[in-house]
Amino acid sequence: MVLTKSDKESIINEFHFHEKDTGSAEVQIAILSKRISYLTEHFKHHKKDHHSRRGLLKLVNKRRKLLNYLKEKDIKRYHDVIKRLGIRR
Repeated sequence: MVLTKSDKESIINEFHFHEKDTGSAEVQIAILSKRISYLTEHFKHHKKDHHSRRGLLKLVNKRRKLLNYLKEKDIKRYHDVIKRLGIRR
């Protein structure tokens, strides 16, 4: 697995709203971004790993959908997340 339990906990602690928040859009986007960055590095060494590339495309699309949802619900939170993660230019 890409993320260890401690990695996931640190991401959750950084992006959570309250103590028991593990599923908000910000937390999900941050976890997906970490997995996407790992897979991007993986493909620099394993260029022919097409099965994992399909998984990467699914992760990117899921993150895009969550970002669109957040943009519709609260534009301020959306701008805060993309700024903190450095996702878009």
